[in-house]
Amino acid sequence: MAAKVQYPLVSDRTQEICRRYRVLNESAGAAFRATVIINPDGRIISKLVNPLEVGRNAYEILRLLQAIQYGEKTGEGVPANWLPGQPGIKMDARSIGRI
Repeated sequence: MAAKVQYPLVSDRTQEICRRYRVLNESAGAAFRATVIINPDGRIISKLVNPLEVGRNAYEILRLLQAIQYGEKTGEGVPANWLPGQPGIKMDARSIGRI
């Protein structure tokens, strides 16, 4: 039984999309492994590009989306290795470099 996909899928046979997002490896004639996150306003808020031989990590992409949503909701940043349910950090330039 086929799953019912709830989002649009696209094909990029002419390489127009990967050229516009600047992820085309011209010498290989193929797109780099890229993940582009676009907010509802149509603005790119994250772009991750991996070499051709390196796959993407779906768990990290999900964590990144959750961190972005957390930041939008709370106004806080998230530290390295942050996971949902953990506290964020106050974004204050005066505390840069302080422990």
